[in-house]
Amino acid sequence: MPKPVIAISIGDPNGVGIEIALKAHEEIKKLCTPLYCIGEAMLKQAAKLLEADIPDDFRLHEIDGACTIEPGTVTKAAGEYSYHSFLAAIELTKSGRCDAITTLPIHKEAWEKAGLSYKGHTDMLRDIFKKEAIMMLGCEAMYVALYTEHIPLHEVAKRVQKEQLTRFLLDFYNSVHPKKVGVLGLNPHAGDNGVLGDEERIIEAAIQAANETISKSVYEGSLVPDIAFTPANRQNYRYFIAMYHDQGLIPLKALYFDESVNISLNLPIIRTSVDHGTAFDIAYKNKAKTLSYFNAIKAATELINN
Repeated sequence: MPKPVIAISIGDPNGVGIEIALKAHEEIKKLCTPLYCIGEAMLKQAAKLLEADIPDDFRLHEIDGACTIEPGTVTKAAGEYSYHSFLAAIELTKSGRCDAITTLPIHKEAWEKAGLSYKGHTDMLRDIFKKEAIMMLGCEAMYVALYTEHIPLHEVAKRVQKEQLTRFLLDFYNSVHPKKVGVLGLNPHAGDNGVLGDEERIIEAAIQAANETISKSVYEGSLVPDIAFTPANRQNYRYFIAMYHDQGLIPLKALYFDESVNISLNLPIIRTSVDHGTAFDIAYKNKAKTLSYFNAIKAATELINN
């Protein structure tokens, strides 16, 4: 069978994305045919800064425009370029020219400087496809899906509503078909039966409603958040639902930082990503690690083949 074609969104050119793409090319081309959404002029500029050779089979999808690379710097131009790289990858996949997208990291402040209304890749995918994309991060050992993502912490409790959470749980089940999922409570001690908050009653009502719709007990909880990720619980659950960003990602990154990936669920296309940022502190210093990127490509190929 021919290898799948994966569109690579190159990320913020002032970060580690281009370095990772060049470093990992020989490995990932064994899994897929990568098509890099970057212009030749930009690639040559980055390669010169990295003192790296460009492989002969490094296939490009030319992006209009270019900018001066300023390693480790937040700039409007870099934000615009990373946006156009991602948009090109989406169009390639929507049109069927590519089988999936794998994204390298953008910088949210650079997107803001560029005047973009999106906070990141997932927001943009939701808008383009008019679907409630679900952000799931993790690795073979453990995955965490986020009920809320990039919102201020004080707004999280307002978003914990039975109807919305039930819909989220059903969408997650239809995307992954897990056997068992642990759902975290919101409050310390999972609310201690209402002593520390009432949100757990809403969470448990949503769990019951989702399980009734699925006709089996897939979801369990609400789990006490501070012990949800103990070794014993990680033996019981491979998938977790966190109520907010840091609740799920602090333990995930503490345990599996280098190997985790980001997968967008509940969309008509496949999109995977590295689970790290632009790493401006090491940009163009030839220190970037490639394991998360390799795993993101591997996850995309597995999703394509399934």
